[in-house]
Amino acid sequence: MDFQTKAMESIKKYLGIAATAMLARTIINEYLPNELRFLIHSAFNKLFGRFSTNQTILIHKTEGLTSNKLYEASSIYLCTRISPNMRRFRVSKSDNNNNITLSLVDGEELIDAFQGIKYKWKLISKQKNQSANRDGDFSLSSEVRYELTFHKKYNYVTLDSYLPHILEKAKEIKSADRMLKLYMNEHDGWKQIDLQHPATFETLAMEADLKKTILEDLTRFVERKEYYKKIGKAWKRGYLLFGPPGTGKSTFISAMANYLRYDIYDLNLMEVRKNSGLKRLLVGMKNKSMLVIEDIDCAIDFKNRDNDKKNQSNQSHNDEISLSGLLNFIDGLWSTSGEERIVVFTTNFKEKLDPALLRPGRMDMHIHMGYCGPNSFRILVSNYHAIDEHPMFEEIEGLLKEVEATPAEVAEQLLRSDNVDVALDGLIQLLVEKKEEEGLESSAEDHETDQVVVGAVNC
Repeated sequence: MDFQTKAMESIKKYLGIAATAMLARTIINEYLPNELRFLIHSAFNKLFGRFSTNQTILIHKTEGLTSNKLYEASSIYLCTRISPNMRRFRVSKSDNNNNITLSLVDGEELIDAFQGIKYKWKLISKQKNQSANRDGDFSLSSEVRYELTFHKKYNYVTLDSYLPHILEKAKEIKSADRMLKLYMNEHDGWKQIDLQHPATFETLAMEADLKKTILEDLTRFVERKEYYKKIGKAWKRGYLLFGPPGTGKSTFISAMANYLRYDIYDLNLMEVRKNSGLKRLLVGMKNKSMLVIEDIDCAIDFKNRDNDKKNQSNQSHNDEISLSGLLNFIDGLWSTSGEERIVVFTTNFKEKLDPALLRPGRMDMHIHMGYCGPNSFRILVSNYHAIDEHPMFEEIEGLLKEVEATPAEVAEQLLRSDNVDVALDGLIQLLVEKKEEEGLESSAEDHETDQVVVGAVNC
């Protein structure tokens, strides 16, 4: 028998086997009950699974009555791995998200790669019977799961690295997409609204070197969880924003929240009567959040700490809110009630603050929010009029070096007209008027000084 004849007989043999398998599959799928069909499929899978080099992990949507966090994380992660070139996929959009979300559909496969390893994902959704109710009727429920298939030699890599990677990436994606919240205190509780302030560090009118220093400090803080644990220090950081009104302190806080993706807890101390109420509020804050107390110098008339010590014996009867109570949360035992927190105080008059508030460990970084300089002006004019150069820039920047104008004052002039020439001309007029006023004030002060000196000589 020649080679060609043997090849033809082998082909006929395999075609016969394939035809028999297809016929058997058709009979099983069309004529057998679901329960028996499931048992046969399971038996075949077990039989051929012994010879397979693949490993499959099942990730169910629920485990008992509780949701499976790994399933949720996988769904979030896979949304970012879906290609528009796939044959089928699902799209959706919610009110709280501006982006269209892509997701897998039942039976569709997705290939992912991690550390050079190929992973095959498949979404499976089945209907199953539940137990009968009192009327004897059966209700249907769905069993939803992901099947994750890979080469069995990568079993440990998958469990130790790939799945934790999915959990971490899903956490980052969820944090970036969620709507930030602004909390305000009322009595001893928090009420929330959506934080929709659009400020970012890119649009923040601040000198470039200072902005760079702050961003580096924030990034270093977020990445140092293990370091804070190692040195035995609560994972928090304090920032004091000080400077005249209108220099962008509130806008800066919103830019920090948007950059870190932290919720803001805006604490009004006038609404807090007792230290115990303050503790309940502060303990009720979430991790990855910002505590903000604006105008700390005039928010409340704190009791003198020396008086607190003298009245220590009566402390149980006198729970009035005090500076010590606030400091105990910022840098005392209660500072460990949460982690990854930013504490921000703002003030127009830094010199009025108790030195106990200002030391490192409480306010770690003092940021002076000053008047508008040339660099801040260029950021503002780029934000409001989308230009980087103009013949009037040189005169404006020269005036800004001579007079004190806040970013708020500059922004107001830029907003007054859509015509950039008109807006810039109005800004020049404002700065010239300020220069003249400051000159008159300076002359008046010099005149008063001369009068005092003359009077002293005559005496």
